[in-house]
Amino acid sequence: MSDLTIANVSEKLLVGQLDLSFLTAGDKLVPGTAVINGPCFIGLTPQFGLARAACMIGPPILGSAAPVSLEVTGISNFAGITNTAGTINDLALSNIFGFTSRIGAEIQAAFKAIFGLKSNAAVQITQGPKVCQAVTTTPLVHAQAGVFNTIVANVGVLGPGVDISKCAGKKPFDIPHPTKEGWRLRHVCIEGPTADVYVRGRLNNSNVIELPEYWRKLVDPETITVNITPIGTHQELYVYKIEWGTRILIKNNCGSGINCYYTVYGERADTDKNIPEYEGTYNDYPGDNGQYTSSGTAAIVQ
Repeated sequence: MSDLTIANVSEKLLVGQLDLSFLTAGDKLVPGTAVINGPCFIGLTPQFGLARAACMIGPPILGSAAPVSLEVTGISNFAGITNTAGTINDLALSNIFGFTSRIGAEIQAAFKAIFGLKSNAAVQITQGPKVCQAVTTTPLVHAQAGVFNTIVANVGVLGPGVDISKCAGKKPFDIPHPTKEGWRLRHVCIEGPTADVYVRGRLNNSNVIELPEYWRKLVDPETITVNITPIGTHQELYVYKIEWGTRILIKNNCGSGINCYYTVYGERADTDKNIPEYEGTYNDYPGDNGQYTSSGTAAIVQ
């Protein structure tokens, strides 16, 4: 066994010329203090003589210890920018204060719990016109050639001179154009003060509009309205009777056969009636805001 050299410094070790351990004359010397000015290479650092930091720590020499470069027990304080390359394993409690930037791939496994308030804020203007506050829910989904693509509709993007205090989001769908290659087709939903559903179709030599069976529970029968458009010739058509909210009887005052298009609207009965106008902000709505959901991006004017 070769001889081992052991140096014992009982008071203080100073490597370099600048001693930063004591800044005032009243500081007391703590036995075991070490001050190292220059770059410090500890373990098998991959720098190969190139000093990239004041302290560079690599894995220990094989056989001398466990293959861990640094182990810290207790509380660690990091002030400034922390650059991480490789894998981060968080065990127990991790607290992050300040700005965190991650570049690359991040894999999170096991259990993740978030406590407290999470707020996503965009731009807030305290003077001038009001800004529409966007609320994002489920993204729109469309399929093309068997591949599902997720898209989010952008709303509230306005040009100069537009009073955005009076804007409201549109509920669109956006798909590849069915007849023009390289084009797209965007439609928006019709809006109204009631939560309506509708059916449409055609009567030919029949006077009965059969509504879907589920309308018995879905639609308030007192709100059903019918539009009729004669086909081919003049017909004096009118709604004779609505039976049980599932059948509509049509008559022709001319006495001839019936040939027409029809559209039937009805207000949903499974939700509270919408209150179109109310005083205050969005949160002051006198009804149940929990019943109002949408797909895509909807805008709320506060």
